[in-house]
Amino acid sequence: MYFLPLTVSRCGIRVLQHSTKLRMTILNRLDISSKSCSSSAENRTDLKWDLNPEQIRQRTEKLIHKIKNAYDSVAAVDVSQVCYENTLQVLANAKLDYAGSRHMLDFPQYVSPCKEVRSASTEADKKLSEFDVEMCMRADVFQRHKALQERKSNDLLPESKRFLERLIKLGRQNGLHLSTEVQEEIKKLSKQISELSIIFNQNLNEDNTILIFSPEELGGLAYSYLNGLERTADGQYTVTLSYPHYFPLMKRCHVPETRRKMEKAFHSRCQEVNTEILEQLIELRAKMAKLLGFSNHANYVLEMNMAKNFNNVARFLDEFYEKLKPVGMKERQYLLSLKQAECQRRGLNFDGLLNAWDLPYYMNQVEQVKFAVDKDKLIEYFPLEVVTEGLLGIYQDLLGLRFMEVQNPHVWHESVKLYMVLDSTTHEEIGQFYLDLHPREGKYSHAACFGLQPGCLGPDGNRKVPVAAMVANFTKPTRNWPSLLQHHEVETFFHEFGHVMHELCSRTRYADFSGTLVETDFVEVPSQMLENWVWEKEPLRRMSRHYIDGSQIPEGMLDKLIASRTANTGLMNLRQIVLSKVDQVLHTKATADTAAEFAKHCKEILGIPATPGTNMTASFSHLAGGYDGQYYSYLWSEVYSMDIFFSRFKKEGIMNPKVGKEYRKVVLEAGGSVDGMDMLKIFLGREPCQDAFFQCKGLTNPNIV
Repeated sequence: MYFLPLTVSRCGIRVLQHSTKLRMTILNRLDISSKSCSSSAENRTDLKWDLNPEQIRQRTEKLIHKIKNAYDSVAAVDVSQVCYENTLQVLANAKLDYAGSRHMLDFPQYVSPCKEVRSASTEADKKLSEFDVEMCMRADVFQRHKALQERKSNDLLPESKRFLERLIKLGRQNGLHLSTEVQEEIKKLSKQISELSIIFNQNLNEDNTILIFSPEELGGLAYSYLNGLERTADGQYTVTLSYPHYFPLMKRCHVPETRRKMEKAFHSRCQEVNTEILEQLIELRAKMAKLLGFSNHANYVLEMNMAKNFNNVARFLDEFYEKLKPVGMKERQYLLSLKQAECQRRGLNFDGLLNAWDLPYYMNQVEQVKFAVDKDKLIEYFPLEVVTEGLLGIYQDLLGLRFMEVQNPHVWHESVKLYMVLDSTTHEEIGQFYLDLHPREGKYSHAACFGLQPGCLGPDGNRKVPVAAMVANFTKPTRNWPSLLQHHEVETFFHEFGHVMHELCSRTRYADFSGTLVETDFVEVPSQMLENWVWEKEPLRRMSRHYIDGSQIPEGMLDKLIASRTANTGLMNLRQIVLSKVDQVLHTKATADTAAEFAKHCKEILGIPATPGTNMTASFSHLAGGYDGQYYSYLWSEVYSMDIFFSRFKKEGIMNPKVGKEYRKVVLEAGGSVDGMDMLKIFLGREPCQDAFFQCKGLTNPNIV
């Protein structure tokens, strides 16, 4: 997941068959020269991570004052005198300054080990989000944009013209072409939406629910899992709801009641408070969409995406559902047969149902029974240090990069590492990234990439070095046990690091187009495409060694793992359709019962009821993290990512540096300065299609189970 800034999609203040001629135009547009970089990482950025709560508050006020002055200076220009220098250039400089400065203030809420700092960061985020709304509602600045477009747009460079068009489009989406009364109402609603979204995610980040289980209640779990748990005085185990605890337990514990308790707790996180917040958000978003002349919030947010409108998304999801439905039904019946056999074997009552807490457990059994994947043995070959070393090596070779770890870096926690990224040919420093890989109290509980400083041209004409952070929650090593990753965690690592590379390889002119600030339904394409490497033998060998003797994964084990990629593919993709459709339904209504909608779609599409008394949407952070009305983009973009991988990399060599560098040039360096569809057509040399997606998922054979 790329963590989308809460206001990036609308306000624009936050840093969100082609001819040969067109191909060369876009490639040339990306040629931005920059001076060689200093060898010192510390003097390339102004990011500071040791601010105390009072400093965060003071810097927030100063930043607001500084950026407001920039907007005021644009508004003060006589409409008849507008030009690039006194409008676009002023705003471009302000947005670049704002992005890096802001992230020093709002990012600590997700990663700081100090609760007071996290609280101050959250308050800064609220205040800055209100300020975002104020600035994106500047009708006086909007008028200067329109005047410049009418008088000078043909004289602008292509990316400058695109930047201007974006600002005007965002202005219209904020109602700046409407009456003052409507604008004031939109401003009020936007501030409420922003604040509620921040609180929603803060509640999840601060959740510290734990469950206590006896050794017997954790039957079936591997020693490597149990060894990583804290123990109570009487010898019981403490289990949190963090990913490294939740998912292995749900997949491996053979005690149904333990799984039921865990699943219910996981999907009850912040239920009371966040359900109320989410349902308020749905109402407020619907009101704002109506004021702006849209039939619903989904159509409002989709206008600037590849999909364009709700009908196109609905058709896409319905077509996928029809193809997946018969596969899902067969898989469900097979899981039920596994449950019946296990109940008989263990002397348990068979209720004839697949419950929510049964699904991950029996899906895991499919991999063991049908593909003979020994998860307990496989995990021993993926120590985090080995995976990291291999992953970084693969990305370096593929994209023509070199990573250098910075010694004694300035970071927010002692476990965080900082790397410089150099071009392997020119030795130019192109960016920096942080790795924050282990859970701790108060930390962001999922895996995500956070853009911290955009990579674009600065006021002096030199390229600003982009900075990003990958935040994850892989199991902590202990004194006697290393951090070992499940294969799906290796896949997550590859995915999120794909977002990091998108951020760092970007070479745009403006902060608004830097890195992952592309259409929301294109943002996952580069990272999803790179997930394919964890299903290929060569890369798997490079990032695996047995944690004791350093031996390679046996060939037979590799074959079984790779074959298991098609396991449960119907049900897994049907669940994505459930989440996508729930998101679309919630954002095409004026009011909604979120728990009821989720339960309804689970039963109808997945054929498995939601656990009574839970509400998964109360912890569905995407709905308050920039993916509202846009969760479909995971499936949508996966279609394109598979087309890229199978049509170019699989065909020409998955470690082919020529293809990798072309991909870096056409897709990663472009950022949002080119439409996603144009990038796809250029790289593929044709219109994209869905064939590779269904082939990869093993869905070309209608008899597959």
